[in-house]
Amino acid sequence: MRRELRTPLCRELGIEYPIFSAGIGNAAGPELVAAVSNAGGLGVLGASGMAPDEMGRLIQLVHELTRLPFGVNIIIEETEEGDRAWLLDAVAAAGAHGAVAVMLFWGDPSPYVQVAHRDQVKVFIQIGSVDEAVRAAEAGVDAVIAQGIEAGGHVRGTTSIWELLPATIDAVKPLPVLASGGIGDGAGVARALQMGAQGVSLGTRFVASDECWVHLAYKQRVVQSTAADTVYNELYDVWWPNAPHRTLRNKTFAEWDAAGRPPHGQRPGEGTSIGQRRARSGEVADWPRYAIGTAPPDFEGDIDYAPMWAGESCSVVNDIKPAGEIVRLLIRDAEGAMARDGGV
Repeated sequence: MRRELRTPLCRELGIEYPIFSAGIGNAAGPELVAAVSNAGGLGVLGASGMAPDEMGRLIQLVHELTRLPFGVNIIIEETEEGDRAWLLDAVAAAGAHGAVAVMLFWGDPSPYVQVAHRDQVKVFIQIGSVDEAVRAAEAGVDAVIAQGIEAGGHVRGTTSIWELLPATIDAVKPLPVLASGGIGDGAGVARALQMGAQGVSLGTRFVASDECWVHLAYKQRVVQSTAADTVYNELYDVWWPNAPHRTLRNKTFAEWDAAGRPPHGQRPGEGTSIGQRRARSGEVADWPRYAIGTAPPDFEGDIDYAPMWAGESCSVVNDIKPAGEIVRLLIRDAEGAMARDGGV
C-alpha cells in the first residue's frame, strides 16, 4: 500500500485503510461492520433510534465476527423531552461494549463528548457547514465528517463536498476531517485524500454490498441508477420532519409529483401503509407511506413505495459485491489514481 493512503487517523484508530462505512440508518448491521473492519477499514454499526440493550446485543455479534476496531453511528437530534438522557445512555453503551468511536449526526455533540471520552471513545460528528464544524471542534470532538449535498439519506450539507471539504479542513485544522457525499469509487477516495481528508465515509457504495441489511431490489436499483435518478427533497417526513434527504425516484415520488407536489397532509396515499417492516429486534409493524426507514431483506410490500436512500455516487456504483472486496477495490483504484497524479 502506498504510504500516503494510511493517514494519521488510521494509525490513531488502529486501522489499515481510511475507508469508513456509514451507518445507513440501521441497515449497517454486524455482518457489514465486520466485513469492512476485517478488510482493513472501519465498519460502523447503524444504531440510530436503537435502545441501548439492543445496541449491546448487536455489538456483541460484531465482536463474534471481528476482533478489529469498529464504530457506532447515532443520530442525536432531540425531538422529545427525555431524548437527551436516552441518547447519553446510547453513547455510553457504545463505549461500554467496545466501540472505538461514535459517529454522531444531526445535532450538537457537546453533551456527548465527555461521556464518550470517559471510555476512551473518539467522537466524530457529521456536519454540513464550516460553521457547524467550528462549533463541533470547540465542543471537543476528535474528528468531523464533512457531508456534501451529493450525499444520500438525510443530508446536512448544502454545498458540494468538493467545496465544503477544503474549507472545513482549513477551518478546523489540525482536527482530522473525513469526506462524505458523492464518493463511491477509488478516484473519489483519491481526490478526497489529495485535498487533505484523512478518510472517507461511504454509504451508497456499501448499500450495494452483500452484507447490507436491505432488500435486494433496493440494492439493484442503486446499481441501475445514476445521479440524475436521485432527488433532494423532504418527502419522507413521517417520524422525522424538516430533515432534507436524497433518495431515488420511485412510485411515491412520481405520484406526488403528478399530483402537483401537495404539502404534508394532502399527498396521495397519505395515512396508508406500504406494508409491514421487521426491525432487527424482530418486532413487526406497519410502515406508513412517506415514513423514514429502510426496506429489510424480507420486506413483502411494494418496494417502489419505500424510500430508497442513495447519493449521487450511484453513478459509479455498478455492481453488488462483498463489502470486503469493495474496500480492497477502493484502495486499489485509489492507489492507481494517486500514482497517476503523483501522490498527495
